[in-house]
Amino acid sequence: MSRLLVDADAIRALAEILTETGLTEIEIAEKDNRIRVARAAPGVVHAVPAAAAAAPIAAAPVAAAPADPAKHPGAVTSPMVGVAYLTPDPSSPPFVTEGQSVTAGQTLMLIEAMKTFNQIKAPRAGTLKKLLVVSGDPVEFGEALAIIE
Repeated sequence: MSRLLVDADAIRALAEILTETGLTEIEIAEKDNRIRVARAAPGVVHAVPAAAAAAPIAAAPVAAAPADPAKHPGAVTSPMVGVAYLTPDPSSPPFVTEGQSVTAGQTLMLIEAMKTFNQIKAPRAGTLKKLLVVSGDPVEFGEALAIIE
């Protein structure tokens, strides 16, 4: 039976990257070794080597998160995983700004997924109360992107 060697410093470094970037999962591989660190819930990080499940490693305490914006009745959620962009290109103005009135079907932002830019449109007319992402932010499926009231 072979003994699995775990590089605790590498796991700590990956966990720190997760915290700094807001990502929920990161993985590195070198030859036959692989380390994957994923955030299961706020404050808990799991490290999963290629052949074995690892015990959870407690991360630094996280401040209490505000109410989940995805549950807001006016939330516009991401239909995919990708990178959000608020402008059509770096030199253009944003599609929308906070406080602006929007119409149903109006483009709010783009999400790049697999080198394809997908328009995220307003599902209903109203006022854009809050943009919850910044241009260049990675987004996940179901994540709240904006609030329209």
